[in-house]
Amino acid sequence: MSLIEIEKLSVTFQAQGREVRAVQDVSFKVEARESYGLVGESGSGKSTILRAICGMAPVSAGAIRLDGQPLNAGRGFARQVQMVFQDPYASLHPRHTIDRTLSEPLAIHGIAESDRRVVKALTDVGLPASFRFRYPHQLSGGQRQRVAIARALMLEPKILLLDEPTSALDASVQAEVLNLLAALREERGLTFLMVSHDLAVIDHMCDRVLVMQHGRAVEELARADLANARMKTDYARSLFEASADRLLEANA
Repeated sequence: MSLIEIEKLSVTFQAQGREVRAVQDVSFKVEARESYGLVGESGSGKSTILRAICGMAPVSAGAIRLDGQPLNAGRGFARQVQMVFQDPYASLHPRHTIDRTLSEPLAIHGIAESDRRVVKALTDVGLPASFRFRYPHQLSGGQRQRVAIARALMLEPKILLLDEPTSALDASVQAEVLNLLAALREERGLTFLMVSHDLAVIDHMCDRVLVMQHGRAVEELARADLANARMKTDYARSLFEASADRLLEANA
């Protein structure tokens, strides 16, 4: 049984008086401890799928199952699934200290030993304990994203949804954050569902990838297929060619 099952998912909503079919009849499965990527140009529907899993986008058809059970958002869901967003500054409350940001999920779920857990969370993402009492504006972009990752891990979820987690960062910092995520996945046995427009990032992080275009699934590729340019569709090949130089560097 797959840990995440997306079956014939469609997401439709109203925008500026017209109907937008953001996701259309998309299906895929993610196994436990796998890292699965969704890739495509802006507007392809990949981020909408993550939002649908979190209950932030309206599912108009199809099914989402976690560990074989129908999706049920709530406290139990939060203990199982967490999301890391694209912009680490926008996702952190500007007037909350890092300590408050990290301890708040523990308080909501009645989990004790907040001080110890906060210090450990910071240590696990490579930040000193002294950062507890800083505010987001006192941190660099990479440090803020490390805090966002630490917050996502506070409840010890099994699944991380990663929505372009490095695209707002400088190139020199992107690799550090991606390597951190890869190490955490290995240490904690996490399952990743990761969105990116960058095939080089997906190639570095993911075991399999689903290429999306205009809300539809175009082609699923294993990492070996991606690395060796074994694409069947013109669209997937065009994405590969756009990222070819970075893919060659990643596989060098």
